[in-house]
Amino acid sequence: MEKINSITLEGVKEFAKKKLVGFRVVCEDMRGYGKQIPEASLLLERRKSEIKQLVEPVKLIGAFKAQERSEEDDGYWVCFEVHEFENIPEGMVRLVVPAQKYAVLNFKGHASEIFQVYTHLHKWISENGYERVPGKWSLEIYSKWTESEDKVDLCDPVI
Repeated sequence: MEKINSITLEGVKEFAKKKLVGFRVVCEDMRGYGKQIPEASLLLERRKSEIKQLVEPVKLIGAFKAQERSEEDDGYWVCFEVHEFENIPEGMVRLVVPAQKYAVLNFKGHASEIFQVYTHLHKWISENGYERVPGKWSLEIYSKWTESEDKVDLCDPVI
């Protein structure tokens, strides 16, 4: 494992299929996402008691495709993982992320820095003989999120 300040590269991991319930955020630009995603996260936290069959109620999951292929792929999903879909709360959506292989980087810091941290992950992927698959679901798995600090696993799909 390589360590850079608050970054730890975990290597490549295989993730099973994930069933997610939460909110889909669609914006015109990155600034819009920077405002809307935190708002959606706070709303989801307030409403998580409405979601049935939660897997880990402390792990918020963000899902997106770095390269959208259709209008249905556009956006960022702020979700919790569930064992099964049951009575999806009003205003929420469901998303199934198929089993995939990911390059994983642990990051501890402010959410506004996450975009820049992906550079380290992409460099590691290239240097270690993997290829990014931007048309598949990327995941950001938060085990802590506050206004001042986040603890997140950045998971970029690879082959």
